[in-house]
Amino acid sequence: MIRKDLIVADSDKLQRLDIYLSKKIKTLTRSKIQKLIDEDKVLINGLPRKPSYRLRVGDKIDIRYEEHFPENIYPVNLPLKIIYSDDQIILVDKPCGLVVHPIFGRQGEPTLVHGLLYHFPEIEKIGPPGRSGLVHRLDKDTSGVMVIARTKKAYENLQEQFRMRQVKKAYICLVWGKVTKKEGKISWPIGRHIKDRTRMSIKTKKPRHAETFFKVKQRYEEFTLLEIMPVTGRTHQIRVHLSSAGWPVVGDQRYGRIRIKKKFTRLFLHAHNISFLHPSFQVWRTFTSEIPDDFKSFLNQVQ
Repeated sequence: MIRKDLIVADSDKLQRLDIYLSKKIKTLTRSKIQKLIDEDKVLINGLPRKPSYRLRVGDKIDIRYEEHFPENIYPVNLPLKIIYSDDQIILVDKPCGLVVHPIFGRQGEPTLVHGLLYHFPEIEKIGPPGRSGLVHRLDKDTSGVMVIARTKKAYENLQEQFRMRQVKKAYICLVWGKVTKKEGKISWPIGRHIKDRTRMSIKTKKPRHAETFFKVKQRYEEFTLLEIMPVTGRTHQIRVHLSSAGWPVVGDQRYGRIRIKKKFTRLFLHAHNISFLHPSFQVWRTFTSEIPDDFKSFLNQVQ
């Protein structure tokens, strides 16, 4: 167990707690820091606070955590599909079933990071150990476009854009049921499930604001094809919001309704496009990942 005691200086006043800690402890990602805060492993003057807490001069921060450095981070020749690359950024089309980065206890499994290190070895020192170049992530079973930082400048720039919610993402998603509205917004707060800490839920002791927009693209007999535009980026946000609304994602074994017994070969959730300001050119760029063949094939079958 590692324990750190920090005292907030005048230069750091009014910063968000999670942002401050992500700058002070480089080996922890912001999502990991937020998880520690949620689990009351970060205390301000002896009291738990929210990630959005604004720091005051002299605040005493006590943080405790286990620091696990991923093992076996080495290049692996994975057949990655590169959508775009230049000297600052890489856009990769992540397939369904590929884990983004090493997970403690499962280091032997090749991940997207292993493949990126083979094709782009210069990103090794960009970001925390085991997460080279990563400024965001997709779940293992979600496919689609991801942006990777190729330099420290790009890493810091993109992190700030994500932090300020300037990055725009759109997903294509197939859900159970008929969504009658043409479009709408789901804005239920999300947090750790009351009993199962591995799951997220709208029923939680520590809710955090979450907002998801949707548009209907096509209706089928049993399903609806949606375009999803998340405003916030909470863990499993899209899947939790849609399931809670009564429209679980087809193929979702974690948040799908119990009465749905049919097995599917994939989760029908795909990161279709991402838009952001290019770190060097400061022009708005949009990159797209087309719907995968297995996704298209299933849609053709249910026409």
